[in-house]
Amino acid sequence: MAGPDFSTALAELDKALTSIEAVVDPAKKAEEIAELEKQVSAPDLWDDPDNAQRVTSRLSVAQAEVDRVKGLRSRLDDLAVLVELAQDEADAASLAEADAELNSLRTAIDALEVRTLLSGEYDERDALVTIRSEAGGIDAADFAAMLLRMYLRWAERHNYPAEVYDTSYAEEAGIKSATFQVRAPFAYGTLSVEQGTHRLVRISPFDNQGRRQTSFAGVEVLPVTEAADHIDIPESDLRIDVFRSSGPGGQSVNTTDSAVRITHLPTGIVVSCQNEKSQLQNKVAAMRVLQSRLLERARQEREAELDALRGDGGNSWGSQMRSYVLHPYQMVKDLRTDYEVSNPDAVFDGDIDGFIESGIRWRKVGHSDAT
Repeated sequence: MAGPDFSTALAELDKALTSIEAVVDPAKKAEEIAELEKQVSAPDLWDDPDNAQRVTSRLSVAQAEVDRVKGLRSRLDDLAVLVELAQDEADAASLAEADAELNSLRTAIDALEVRTLLSGEYDERDALVTIRSEAGGIDAADFAAMLLRMYLRWAERHNYPAEVYDTSYAEEAGIKSATFQVRAPFAYGTLSVEQGTHRLVRISPFDNQGRRQTSFAGVEVLPVTEAADHIDIPESDLRIDVFRSSGPGGQSVNTTDSAVRITHLPTGIVVSCQNEKSQLQNKVAAMRVLQSRLLERARQEREAELDALRGDGGNSWGSQMRSYVLHPYQMVKDLRTDYEVSNPDAVFDGDIDGFIESGIRWRKVGHSDAT
């Protein structure tokens, strides 16, 4: 790379990182860290396990964020020195090393820039994701299972713990629905752009005549509730049923009635959990899912009121947002951002960061235009 190109690239990265530092505000974050460290060192911290977990998690996130910004600034400063020395000595090997570091640094800063765009009320929270097969019969059920694996592989790639709460298997292949939680900083804000209808076009493996089939699956993403959300659910509003857990094909995987189904009578919301070992554990997990659904319902009602005041027609979640085409050509395309790749296999193996990042940028621009 020629000298002037390095100069321009370094200036652009410095500008981007300076904007990130203004948002993160390491000095203010350091004050927050000091206060959280004081709370963590309190001897009675774990008398309230929920609060203790929240405080320690916030401390870990804040420290990681500051370390990440400081680390990128240090790398950028070191790169500027390396470029200057390499150019002064016309050292081709060092210039190549600087070029590689420049590309690596650009990727890291771009990723952190996307994180700074997550400023929604619940963006920092864990995510509760539900996938449902929609139109397309057995192909749709198979597609829903492919999406479930895709998201679990994405979580695995990032070392994010993911726990499947409930899976409803289809009779022939695939799943009717599945609900799982991803535990990671900003998991909800990150995955919320995945919400909507996904479409698959392929030669159906279930069609004897090898015809092309279009099928659909829906993805719902909710923030996980916290103790501070104060969602009071009277016992009289609930109907709780227990049943035996079952696996693919209806085979019993549990000889006791440990699976739990909870119906919230005022809203008709039904949730179930069958993946824990005991009925009590399944009830706790199902209540967590129900609370998240009720929290999201309340948020949507608030948004609808604001939309009515603004004369806004509301958002378009639930409309088609991504197409996965396997025939007659290979392509995965986001219908909102036009971001596309020609390697569906990689996408189905969890390589979806490009889609997520473009979705977050698109949503931020859309919200800015609306306000």
